[in-house]
Order: sequence, then C-alpha cells, then structure tokens
Amino acid sequence: MTVLVAGTVDILDGDRDKALAASAALMAETRSQPGCRHYVWAADPTSETRVHVYENWESSEALNAHLAGPYYLQMLGILGEYNVVNTEVLKFRSELEEPVYDPEGRPRGDFFTA
Repeated sequence: MTVLVAGTVDILDGDRDKALAASAALMAETRSQPGCRHYVWAADPTSETRVHVYENWESSEALNAHLAGPYYLQMLGILGEYNVVNTEVLKFRSELEEPVYDPEGRPRGDFFTA
C-alpha cells in the first residue's frame, strides 16, 4: 500500500524562498529514510507565498517512522522560524497504482491494467 501526503502551505513576509532554501538539505536527507519514495516541498510559481507538499511513502509504518523521527522534528523547527499560515496537508492511502500512459503511449485517466 502506498501512502501519499499532499497539500499546501503558505509562508508569508516574503520568506517562502528562504524557508525552502533552509530546508533543502533536510529534504534530501529525508529521502534517504526507509520507505520514502519521494519527498519535496516546492514553490508555486504562480504565488509569492504558496508551497506545495508532496510525499510518497511505501507504507503507513514508513510514514509513522518519519513522523516520529528527527527529520520531521527538524522540519518543524525550520518552519517555526517563519510565518506559516493556511496549512492544508492531507494523507491518502492508495491500493492501486499504474502509469498515466498506456502501452500505446496514450494518456489515460481511467485504470486500464486492473
């Protein structure tokens, strides 16, 4: 089972880029954790404050280990230095995954392998 974490955070006072720069090394370290497939906080190019959060974990156990570990606490510490508002980050459980493109290279919104 895959667990996805996705959402948005706004960082005010013109500090978004500073906060992302301050957390870049930590994001790279987080990716080394067992069960972490993807982990990124990225600036929205259409907003001066918005950050998009995307994480992909192999299991809820892997996500739990991350949330109980030092990288998560360090990220909270970094974000605590900035004016973070409008946080909406959700987790999703996925039982079925497949590519967007089918074997013929066509993009598909339906699930075609199951």
